[in-house]
Amino acid sequence: MNAQHKPTGSAYFIAKETEQLETRTLSVLVDNEPGVLARVIGLFSGRGYNIESLTVSETEHEAHLSRITIVTNGTPHVLEQIKHQLERIVPVHRVVDLSIRARERGHEKPLERELALIKVKGEGDHRVEALRLADAFRAQVIDANTEHFIFEITGRVSKIEQFISIMRPLGLIEVCRTGVAALNRGPEGM
Repeated sequence: MNAQHKPTGSAYFIAKETEQLETRTLSVLVDNEPGVLARVIGLFSGRGYNIESLTVSETEHEAHLSRITIVTNGTPHVLEQIKHQLERIVPVHRVVDLSIRARERGHEKPLERELALIKVKGEGDHRVEALRLADAFRAQVIDANTEHFIFEITGRVSKIEQFISIMRPLGLIEVCRTGVAALNRGPEGM
């Protein structure tokens, strides 16, 4: 084995060199009970898989079910392994690859949205520019004083990234993001 292909401890190493990395959004329906999230995350970390975004919330209160939305990346082979391994965890009821399902229905990707709170210094000319750009991005001012703003913005991940990057030179102080929430179009559920 040459130095160029040294094992890294990650499952991505086993990928065939010809396979391209893909980003996928997985929706996982689980029992809402202690330890379930830790088991799901443990599956990823124990095998060297990366999680780009993770959101979880109880979505069916009467049935005590939670929905975990995971954005991850890997080769198609690795992503299929992840899905099958998630399906084997006992409190998991269903795993749906929203990215694949969207493509099957003729869409590029599922509907994905994220919320971010962004704190920016608000002094001088930068104050006026930050407010102008926030208005263009439909970001709401949820807190402000003479020294700073806190903006709330919702949208596609790319929109959030772009807003953060243009706020950086204007005095970006802090960012808090929720992670991706995603659904597929159409009348069917997961």
